[in-house]
Amino acid sequence: MTGQGGRRTQAERDAITVEIGYALLSAAFAAAVLFGAVAGPALLFELPGTVERVLLRVGLIVMPVVFLARVASVLFRFPVRRPAGSPVTRAGHTHATARGTDVETARPGGQPSQPGRTSPDS
Repeated sequence: MTGQGGRRTQAERDAITVEIGYALLSAAFAAAVLFGAVAGPALLFELPGTVERVLLRVGLIVMPVVFLARVASVLFRFPVRRPAGSPVTRAGHTHATARGTDVETARPGGQPSQPGRTSPDS
């Protein structure tokens, strides 16, 4: 289970861990800020009872929605690992060469991702 889509490397596991941590922390921060913006006036000022209850309930309903939306948006943007032999077209990170057997990593615009190496056309 090594070369062809088997186990993840330590660097890939670390990257996923960091991305999940970022997603959770940024989602918690966004949810807390939104809760403070919506329910904060009810907690800081003396408002009529109905208004206070409505603001607190709206804050408590919107907070988990924002949290889940932020986590999902961060994690869905995280690049998916592709097996070594799968060519991806223009939008992806890999493409097949003219020989059809070699797969090299390229950046948008056709430039190779390895420093110091140039494309034969450049």
